[in-house]
Amino acid sequence: MARIAYWNGRFVPETDVLVPYRDKSFTRGDGCFDMTRTFDGRIFRLAEHVERLYRSMRYLRIDIGLDPKEMIAISEQVVERNEALRAAAGDWWLGQRISRGVEAIGDEGWTHTGPQVIVDVTPLPLNARARLFRDGIDVIVPSIRRTSPAMQSPRAKTHNYMNLVLADQEVKARNPEAWSVLLDEHGNLCEGIGSNIFVVKNERLYTPREKYVLPGVSRQMVLDQASRLGIHSEERDLDIYDAVTADEVFLTSTSLCICPVRSVNGQVIGDGQVPGSVTRRITDAYIADVGTDFVAQYLSRLA
Repeated sequence: MARIAYWNGRFVPETDVLVPYRDKSFTRGDGCFDMTRTFDGRIFRLAEHVERLYRSMRYLRIDIGLDPKEMIAISEQVVERNEALRAAAGDWWLGQRISRGVEAIGDEGWTHTGPQVIVDVTPLPLNARARLFRDGIDVIVPSIRRTSPAMQSPRAKTHNYMNLVLADQEVKARNPEAWSVLLDEHGNLCEGIGSNIFVVKNERLYTPREKYVLPGVSRQMVLDQASRLGIHSEERDLDIYDAVTADEVFLTSTSLCICPVRSVNGQVIGDGQVPGSVTRRITDAYIADVGTDFVAQYLSRLA
């Protein structure tokens, strides 16, 4: 059975989704997307993810002719139509992918086709990332800096990821299992390729300012949970010193939710035990909120 995707007004087998090679998302990276995940089939904060998608489209000046409520309904239908396949996958990544479409090239007579709109699901990488929840993530800070918001805002989730991809390749060349977290133009910790970073010092929680990062929905979830738990949280400039001298460090992302960091640039964080007490408290609150023990879900896939 093939997974079902939404493509420009139709629900089709995902193998039938064919985008022209002259599409501007392919030729220029001219498009945007958003991703969420399911928890035992339930979609995580779909409205917030769709709202962020529409902010990205406004930033890029792309109009797909659908309002957010329609996109939410389409996304829910895609998950429903693939429910029979979910048990084998575990849970889904759910993505909404938008491109500007094909525009005229030279004098050949190509006409603008309008945006491409795709909504699809893919299995979460539960097996590949299971050990991270046992051992923690090793973070390396690459030499490549995050694109300055003066040039292009990181708050739009665009298809143009080359800045992040090159940084991640540099890190993977040093350690194929490490994750990258870039510095911003001022030398402060910024973000990774799809992840936000938090540091804990004296049971207080800190994360980079929103101006310099994609404001992750899981990032906001952590800030919400910290507030409920009475844990002080603050957005502020953080450098490498703040990370390597922290008591705890963790990353957030749609798929990971919350995952502890074991080391930064080879320096073991705190006492080396993961997760730390604050990370564990926030993780437990996160699990209670979503109704699925995502840590156990990952750990169950250990070989």
